[in-house]
Amino acid sequence: MALRVCARVVREASVFSARHGNASWVLTAGNAACSRGGRRNGFIFTPACFITSEVFLNRLTKGKAAEADGSFYRLPASVPPDSGEHVSLLLRHPDQPDKPKLLKVAIIGAPNAGKSTLSNQLLGRKVFAVSKKVHTTRSRALGVLTQDDTQIILLDTPGLIPPSKVKRHQLEKSLLVDPWNTVKEADLLVVVVDVADRWTCSRLDFEALKCLAQHPDIPAVLVLNKVDLVKDKNKLLDVTAQLTCGVVNGRRIRVRPVIKPPWAEQRPLRDSLDEDNAGPEGSTDPNSKLNKEQLKVLRDQQGWAHFKDVFMLSSVDSEDVEPLKGYFMVAAKPGPWQYHSEVLTDQSPEAVCTNIIREKLLENLPEEVPYSMTQAVDLWHEGENDELAISMKLYAKKEAHLRMVIGKAGQLIAQIAREASEDLSRIYLRDVKLKLVVKLRK
Repeated sequence: MALRVCARVVREASVFSARHGNASWVLTAGNAACSRGGRRNGFIFTPACFITSEVFLNRLTKGKAAEADGSFYRLPASVPPDSGEHVSLLLRHPDQPDKPKLLKVAIIGAPNAGKSTLSNQLLGRKVFAVSKKVHTTRSRALGVLTQDDTQIILLDTPGLIPPSKVKRHQLEKSLLVDPWNTVKEADLLVVVVDVADRWTCSRLDFEALKCLAQHPDIPAVLVLNKVDLVKDKNKLLDVTAQLTCGVVNGRRIRVRPVIKPPWAEQRPLRDSLDEDNAGPEGSTDPNSKLNKEQLKVLRDQQGWAHFKDVFMLSSVDSEDVEPLKGYFMVAAKPGPWQYHSEVLTDQSPEAVCTNIIREKLLENLPEEVPYSMTQAVDLWHEGENDELAISMKLYAKKEAHLRMVIGKAGQLIAQIAREASEDLSRIYLRDVKLKLVVKLRK
């Protein structure tokens, strides 16, 4: 069984004991565990070199390859600010290397587990909107990581939710359909769990379990995210055993038992956690192909016994994410690339801008206000010195919402515009002047 554990967790965690060998804190099998730098099971990670030449920097910022100090290094691609250029790039014939490798990865999990943050960290550039509120990602989006001869296609999906919740809260159909459709095209499933949420981390999300059970032929790995927020690192070992049913990569793991005091919190039963799934799921869930008997068995399961690997990380830490990225590189199979190496995402420039603005609205506005707002592009113009001028109209549902968005003396809307323009400048690799106009929806 292979357990990848970030360095910080390793130092503080308790010991694992495997069936083979003495007690150790990293269990390795299959693909060997990754280390920091150097050679990792047949592939070499060369640290990014510092390049001061303006010529090299200009080439790198356009996503082109450059050679420096004898090492081959590619800065992450960017999103072209022009829609026509972006479409042309998506349609461009892939620049195939001699022996191309490809891997399509679907990242799934409950809402707010950190899927988009993880995707951004893997890509090396912020492309997907992230916030502390649920349903930030509204539809499936694609990110492309191209490194040397390998292309990893990351499929970021909305959080898995039951059909009853979509109907009750009148949510977009994409929230229900997109995650399931995305899984069908994946070579590898990554199930992300928020281990900092003590109410849900001891059981896999029921929708994720249904997804895994419906696609048992697709390899899956478990990612325990937000480990930096867990004070008691011993808990991570207990959670790992629970979410994997004590089995990783076909081998049983044993975790040192922890004697809990009588006042230790009692875990809620599956039924109390999944009230939205009550009733004849087979007849109400259009995505599920499982019968009632199979769903009943899943309801009694705490985890999934067929994970190939387990990773413990904090998706906001680039060093933590490196072992997972290395795992993808090793897991990639020989096959032609699907996109040119300069492609970063399939999202249009306008869609990226809209998502980033919605992220700032979610972060700065209370309760249901940001969810009820809509946006429209009013101006999109590339001026002199490559400066991008964008004007967006924000439509509020109520007069009270409009006043909230504007804020006292227009301070809040100015702050949202400033934060969004800073993110967009890094995405488009140019200065962005963003103007936001708030109006009442008629």
